[in-house]
Amino acid sequence: MASLDPLVITGIMFFSMIVLMAMGAPLAWALMISGMSSAYMMFGPGGLDLLLSSAYSAMDNFLLVSLPLFIFMGLVLERSGITDDLFEMIHRLMGSIPGGLGVGTVLICALIAAMAGVSGAATVSLGIIALPAMLKRGYHKRLVTGTIMAGGALGFLIPPSVLMIVYAFLARESVGKLFAAGLMPGLMLAGIYMIYILIRCRLNPALGPAAPKEEGFTTQEKLASLRHIIAPGLLVVTVLGCIIGGVTSPSEASAVGAGGALLIAALRGRLNWNLLRYVMLSTTKITGMLLWIAIAAVFFSRIYMGLGAGMVIEDMIQAFSLSPYVVIIFMLVSFFALGMFLDDFAILFITVPLYIPIVRDLGFDTTWFAVLFIISMQSAYLTPPFGYNLFYMRSVAPKSITIVDIYRSALPYVALQIFGLALIVIFPEIALWLPGLLF
Repeated sequence: MASLDPLVITGIMFFSMIVLMAMGAPLAWALMISGMSSAYMMFGPGGLDLLLSSAYSAMDNFLLVSLPLFIFMGLVLERSGITDDLFEMIHRLMGSIPGGLGVGTVLICALIAAMAGVSGAATVSLGIIALPAMLKRGYHKRLVTGTIMAGGALGFLIPPSVLMIVYAFLARESVGKLFAAGLMPGLMLAGIYMIYILIRCRLNPALGPAAPKEEGFTTQEKLASLRHIIAPGLLVVTVLGCIIGGVTSPSEASAVGAGGALLIAALRGRLNWNLLRYVMLSTTKITGMLLWIAIAAVFFSRIYMGLGAGMVIEDMIQAFSLSPYVVIIFMLVSFFALGMFLDDFAILFITVPLYIPIVRDLGFDTTWFAVLFIISMQSAYLTPPFGYNLFYMRSVAPKSITIVDIYRSALPYVALQIFGLALIVIFPEIALWLPGLLF
């Protein structure tokens, strides 16, 4: 067995992992069992010692402290009712414009992304609040569902992104630098979505009709509604400013964010035992899942690299004399393919330890590659058949909206994400300008 070809080892390890996942095994156990079996076969009982060192290596990183605190912050804000007030504000400010509620929904999603750091928060909350309100006002169901799902996926890119924190942990990158790199592309994608909505509704006003005149608001009422953005806006600016400005570490900023979220919930009269119980249990479950996956993934990648199988891709690049950009495109295509069947963290833990050394050897900036990866994960969340945002939307959408409607509504936004991805491949400065300025 010790003389197995690296390509054969690659096939055995990844095939066994996929089979275990197809049988219903959680990702952490699929990675752990595949890694342990390979280690035992290749190195005997001593190979299992790598599991202990991998567990220590995975946990010996202070950066991981920020994970539960950012998750806690997002969950507290989600349960404090901020989304209701933000949508009411958008309705007053932009309801009179064709497609205005759609544009406003993207803005709310971007703000929730900056508060919560995960995709599901915006998709579910706006699916409950904005979806029925926009359908009632005559918006086309596919425009509405596609807008909410694509806007919700901005949580991957706009900091503080939980996925970016885990990426930084695996790639040994600066979290602050990644957050700065994700900000401009995130705003760019939000802008692309808003332009698309306005153009479609200008060409066909029936897709997103303006509110009737009797629903109009005075200038004073519109200005008064802006108060709803003050508290979440201050929290976002404080947390991101502390990280990107170098005032605090990401872990310290996450504590500031968690404390600020509790203060906002208290000021809104929503801070009670039921909220705390839900948030603490959910935070514990999500963090526990991520840490188990981290331990298993570090172990799996160490075994894989230790067996020499990590040289397979390098050998293929040299054998076929592939252009560096062709290799990057191959990696991006693999993200899209995996995204049809696996979740973002599964793809992250499987591919990043393998791809990052190659990206460095090819001479590319790994911060730039991180942004490409994150945008690919946005598309993965909207790509049939198993895009997670598709199922989040299905869980809150009325029965009149079928799964086929949801699939079809996502496709234009996937195309827009690919367009945004191509822009960043062609113009890396979109992602690298702000990190270069600050770091």
